[in-house]
Amino acid sequence: MFSSDRPMHQPTSATPNEPAPHSKPKKNRWLAWVLVLFVCGILMIPLLLPTMPPSGMPPGMGPGGPPTQGAGANRKGMKAFGPPSAVFAATDNSTPVTAAKVQSGNMDIFLDALGTVTPLATVNVYSQVSGRVLAVNYREGQMVHKGQVLVEIDPRPTEAQLQQAQGSLARDRALLDQARVNLRRYQEALKERAIAEQTVFDQSATVRQYEGTVANDEGQVKYYEVQLSYSHIIAPISGRIGLRLVDTGNTIFSGSSTTIATITQLNPITVVFSVAEDHLPKIQQKTRPSQAALTVAIYDRSQSNRLTTGKLLTLDNQVDTSTGTVRLRAQFDNASASLYPNQFVNARLQVDTLQNAKLVPTGAVQYNGQQAFVYLVKQDSSVALRNITVLNTEGGQSAIEGLTTGDTVVTSNFDRLTDGAKVTVGSGQPSMMGPA
Repeated sequence: MFSSDRPMHQPTSATPNEPAPHSKPKKNRWLAWVLVLFVCGILMIPLLLPTMPPSGMPPGMGPGGPPTQGAGANRKGMKAFGPPSAVFAATDNSTPVTAAKVQSGNMDIFLDALGTVTPLATVNVYSQVSGRVLAVNYREGQMVHKGQVLVEIDPRPTEAQLQQAQGSLARDRALLDQARVNLRRYQEALKERAIAEQTVFDQSATVRQYEGTVANDEGQVKYYEVQLSYSHIIAPISGRIGLRLVDTGNTIFSGSSTTIATITQLNPITVVFSVAEDHLPKIQQKTRPSQAALTVAIYDRSQSNRLTTGKLLTLDNQVDTSTGTVRLRAQFDNASASLYPNQFVNARLQVDTLQNAKLVPTGAVQYNGQQAFVYLVKQDSSVALRNITVLNTEGGQSAIEGLTTGDTVVTSNFDRLTDGAKVTVGSGQPSMMGPA
């Protein structure tokens, strides 16, 4: 037998820092129960909320069928009715659409182009004499009239030169008169053989010399008179003057590149725009002398406001080879100053008018590649796909060929239509187009 100081199965004591062996499993069981209760609560939420039918389904028709049916019937009702669109298909196979009647009317044909407002005349005013500016007689942006004095330059130097030229003219005229008197005297003496014939010839030449001198003096006088008039710079045209470019007291010089003022004619005014050369034959045909001038309407850059209406004035004499376009000029009355020089505008040139055309809303016209077509509503409330030819589109309407006046065409819900499909024209929607 073995001897021992202590029993063999005596348990060892646990250290203070170690937990009891059964505490960790108890904590894990508590977390598991919390997780199970949380999941069960989430699953019970749909059962506690009231059942609401989907939007657009008939009353009493929930996602599981009529409320009088049981759970098994709910699953069968789901298969029978399906989604809301299927419910409508089950009750009515026709497609709700809106429609419009084909009408007969006139349609104008326009050519749209970008244009630039261009004045009939723009004048840069320069000084033709040198001198000090005595006065500036205009305000910036003022409307001036032809002949109005704009700037006054010191005239005294030119006045002195004019006076000198007038003095030379008076002196030479006196010498000419004296030479003519002597010539007549010599001619009388020659008749009496009192002087030599050579003396008469010399005196006659002297008279012609003085006549040339007098003519030169007269030219000098006229020249300085003109120079004196240049001391008063006047407006060569009527229009709006620009910002002031010279002030009183400055000295300006003739021949300088400095502009004194700029005047732009505003009324009438023109717009220059370009159209493709493909339209040139039509435009030439309409601009013959026997034809009335074509109408041009001008709109702002957003094409939302019509600014004015005028007439086509002329077209250029050649095609721009770099762009394949030809420039046109139209003239407009601009008393209201709605057009401003160098302003960008949209021009609409009316080149023709379709008479008694078949008109349909542009929204009714569909395209299959390049082929245009419409859905024609027949008497039995079905639709037929009908190919058409679009002649022109303007203002939400299209002029077409391939239909007759009074036909009804579909204007909406095209994605649910096929050839021969049944339709129902909405009673709350207009079925006629507006006036052409």
